[in-house]
Amino acid sequence: MTSLSNIRPGQTVTVVKLHGEGALRRRIMDMGVTRGVRITVRRVAPLGDPIEIDLRSYQLSLRKEDAAMIEVRL
Repeated sequence: MTSLSNIRPGQTVTVVKLHGEGALRRRIMDMGVTRGVRITVRRVAPLGDPIEIDLRSYQLSLRKEDAAMIEVRL
């Protein structure tokens, strides 16, 4: 298992677990990132922050520190 922040553009992964607590975790879940969701990494900014992903038929940009809280499997 690895975090979403370590996935390369073009790879598709499945969310296994969300780490974190409180409002930050709730905000990520409200954006549609929940257990079992398939995520495709579209792009990563030149300095690695933010990360653009596809999920549930829309695009989302996440900060690298937020993506690190999302545990995924290939």
